[in-house]
Amino acid sequence: MSVTIQRLGHLGDGVADGPVFVQLALPGEVVEGEITDGRIAQPRIMTPSPDRVRPPCAHYKSCGGCTLQHASDGFVADWKQSVVEAALRAQGLSAPMRPVITSPAQSRRRATLAGRRTKKGVILGFHARASDTVVPIPDCRLLHPDLMAALPMLEALIPIGGSRKGEISFTLTRSEAGIDLAVRNAKPLDGPLWAELGTFSQQYDLARLSWNGELVVERRAPAQRFGKAVVVPPAGAFLQATEAGQAALTDAVIEAAGPAKSVADLFAGSGTFSLPLAERAEVHAVEGEAEMMAALDRGWRQAQGLRRVSTETRDLFRRPLMPDELKRFDAVVIDPPRAGAEAQMRQIARSEVPVVAAVSCNPVTFARDAALLVGAGYVLDWVQVVDQFRWSPHIELAAKFSRG
Repeated sequence: MSVTIQRLGHLGDGVADGPVFVQLALPGEVVEGEITDGRIAQPRIMTPSPDRVRPPCAHYKSCGGCTLQHASDGFVADWKQSVVEAALRAQGLSAPMRPVITSPAQSRRRATLAGRRTKKGVILGFHARASDTVVPIPDCRLLHPDLMAALPMLEALIPIGGSRKGEISFTLTRSEAGIDLAVRNAKPLDGPLWAELGTFSQQYDLARLSWNGELVVERRAPAQRFGKAVVVPPAGAFLQATEAGQAALTDAVIEAAGPAKSVADLFAGSGTFSLPLAERAEVHAVEGEAEMMAALDRGWRQAQGLRRVSTETRDLFRRPLMPDELKRFDAVVIDPPRAGAEAQMRQIARSEVPVVAAVSCNPVTFARDAALLVGAGYVLDWVQVVDQFRWSPHIELAAKFSRG
């Protein structure tokens, strides 16, 4: 069967009329292959797109860690921006779009890898596309070199913590003090295993090791820098995927907040935006996780030259800040999870806050929430797409709203 690719879907697959989904295909390409359940799993590219490039990674055909290495950087940037524009159009909105900022290759400072024990030894890597098969990644072009250097350590840990029946999960994060490792789906902790992991962490010079959500050892504080502050996030806590991506989003938030003297930072995490903002404004940081709020507070108290930062642990989905609470702020920063923040946005829309700086990892929920603000009289001044999940369909963005 021969089909022509009309567009890319939200997961990065080519989409032909039908619809027929074709992995690793680009718009305009003519492809052949067997169609099964509306998909061509092994397409033959008969007419390649001028945007098709040679994937830089040798693992790309089998590994599911990246999905868009076969497309030029320019194409990917344009496509990601078009996804945001389409989401806004679906809500009757438009906005000036700034040039996309893309994180460089080999800059991912945080990743989750899978490990399995096998009859012949161990296997470690990302999952294959649409599969739970683990693909080794010894020459990965995505991860920071410091993470790549930690792969032999993870391989040595699989026989200690894994089983032949299950899959062990490793979330490793690059920090100033070394590798911060959170292990899940591993053997339960007991006395002998605890002792063995203590020796292991010393042998491989781990900064911190947590096991199934429990801290085993912290030899050095795995700190991250947020502006002038140094913060130690809880083990496994959210962190922007690249330093370049964090910097781009922070710059956008600071620009959007402008001269505001009092800022509410909602879904503040461990202080990614709160602490840089505190260099020029008083900040009230709100987050549902108490451990993140405690880490932010410690970072603020130990930093020099910052204005006052107050913290509040609060479930913003169930108890959003109300208009009477928001009226004391000159600006609101909001960075919700993928589900967006509809309840909180409805209350911001009812408020008189002059400026809203919104950060999002989901264009669809961002556009839905943006429509609430615009419908209440806000103007969507600009949108900045940030591609820190390079070679993936994942999209980050920042935007500024002003009271009309």
